Amino acid sequence: MRVFDTGQGRRTDPVDAHSVAVVAVRTTGLRRVTVDDDTVARRLMVGRRDWLGRAGTDTVNRLHALLLDLVPGGAKKHLSALQARTILAGVRPRDVVGRTRRQLASELITELAVIDKKIKQSNAALTDLIAATGSKLQQLNGIGPSVAARLLGDIGDVSRFASRNHFASWSGTAPLDASSGDQHRHRLSRAGNRRINRALHIMAVVQLRHDTEGRAYFRRKLAAGKTPMEAMRCLKRRLSDVVYRQMVADTKVSPGGHSGATLTSSADDPTPTVDSSDKPQPGLTHERTPATRLVETDPPPARTQSAKRPRTRTAKPARPAALTSIFGATSTRPRKRSSSKA
Repeated sequence: MRVFDTGQGRRTDPVDAHSVAVVAVRTTGLRRVTVDDDTVARRLMVGRRDWLGRAGTDTVNRLHALLLDLVPGGAKKHLSALQARTILAGVRPRDVVGRTRRQLASELITELAVIDKKIKQSNAALTDLIAATGSKLQQLNGIGPSVAARLLGDIGDVSRFASRNHFASWSGTAPLDASSGDQHRHRLSRAGNRRINRALHIMAVVQLRHDTEGRAYFRRKLAAGKTPMEAMRCLKRRLSDVVYRQMVADTKVSPGGHSGATLTSSADDPTPTVDSSDKPQPGLTHERTPATRLVETDPPPARTQSAKRPRTRTAKPARPAALTSIFGATSTRPRKRSSSKA
């Protein structure tokens, strides 16, 4: 948005608010923004679920640090509260430092058990919220209650996206063209909704762990010469299309869209715009330039041998040997006198 200002033109919150107000007043055909209570509730619940996941990961990491000093070699990477309690039961340190570590590890195990219980309750609540919408996102491989709730909470009404390419650009899964000369390549797009991008990344990782179409597609990209990171970007771009098609299908099944969706925009995010990264796989377009139509004209008449004009040389005028004076008398050209010493 361009700010017409005679000053330094720095963007501030008041200037941005004024610019948005000017556009809203002078532009016709804009969709009315409304607050969707069901969508906001899903966003709050999935935010709580994400916080519980981070808290559980942090607790497990601290527990690993203590078990590494109590048990030779430590414990396995993915550790539950029940497994950690079984390992700690076989540790009987005799020194003060060892007993202190064991006590702290026992407290962390208790905290981890409480967090795991809250995660199960949160997943059950999210499952009920998703079932109320009639969405079938959880039928897709790699999407659980948390990811499905995040998709429904942040996307809202999927009809605000004109096409799957607009959705990919908004979610940041459409790579950006970084080609130069004969080298064609794409780089990671760091724009878009990063929460939706993370949800699609989780979906891609889960599909790579199992024998799915996503893993087969990933292997085809590796065989084509792409790096693992480039193949992952291609997979996320395809999964973005899969999610978009499923949400559009859910909207067609239940008229009016998901629960709480209306014909107006949601207050979750602004109406998405499209940039240069809205293509499925952006690259150079190899379109042929239309050939210029030549206008046929009559060729010039050919010259015959008889029609050729003979070349005539114009004789150069002879240089006069004498000069005529202004009085009419003829005089010879004066010779240049050679300088002589007296």
